[in-house]
Amino acid sequence: MHRFYLPPEQCRDNTFLLTERESHHALHVLRVRDGERLMVLDGAGQELLCEARKQAHDQIKLAVVQRNSIPPLPYQITLLQAIPKGKIIDSIIQKATELGVHRIVPLVSDRVITQLDDDSAAAKVEKWQLTAIEAIKQCGSAWLPQIETPVTPKEYLARGEKFEMPLIASLQSDCRHPREYFKTFYQEKGRLPKTTCVWIGPEGDFTPAEMNAVKSAGVLPITLGRLVLRSETAALYSLSVLNYELQSKYD
Repeated sequence: MHRFYLPPEQCRDNTFLLTERESHHALHVLRVRDGERLMVLDGAGQELLCEARKQAHDQIKLAVVQRNSIPPLPYQITLLQAIPKGKIIDSIIQKATELGVHRIVPLVSDRVITQLDDDSAAAKVEKWQLTAIEAIKQCGSAWLPQIETPVTPKEYLARGEKFEMPLIASLQSDCRHPREYFKTFYQEKGRLPKTTCVWIGPEGDFTPAEMNAVKSAGVLPITLGRLVLRSETAALYSLSVLNYELQSKYD
């Protein structure tokens, strides 16, 4: 069944129109016909089974057949990702969305090549959000991750945000396997963490000063194995490990 996206405020009624962008894709790419059933995701936990009705001006009107509320994951993962060069960040956002990440914070660290002013940053965030939208349509997630405006590590740390399990991928000797942290947390709390984050550096990793600042804020260094991974590989590896651990049962 074909999936489409519409923001929550635009699909509250029992009938509504797809956006021009989604209508064009439905009519001219997917060839959706009158009466065909399709799924609309609002990115905020609602899944709407609808019937399509072609309208004038190449728009599609939808009639809601059934609404389903999809609960969020019992944990929230925030990805703090240093922006890699080129279009690699698009792939990271796509895969992170498919892996159920709650939020993505792009980081402009000292070794990040890409430099953004306010206008270009806003345009990038809009483009990245579209990438995430396409990803939830592909994987069927009813929850759209939040993608924030890029910040420096220093600016982010100044917010003082707290996570039950804050982690950073590290190549330094003091790092531990992530499972050790999860087991310790479970032994102390009798449950798994509900909020976690993972910092992923750029090619060449965070600078020693950045790494020290992050760890001084209470973030725990983890190893991703003996091999040195590219930034995008490190992100997917870390998110996969976190999902696996957060869905585990410790006895």
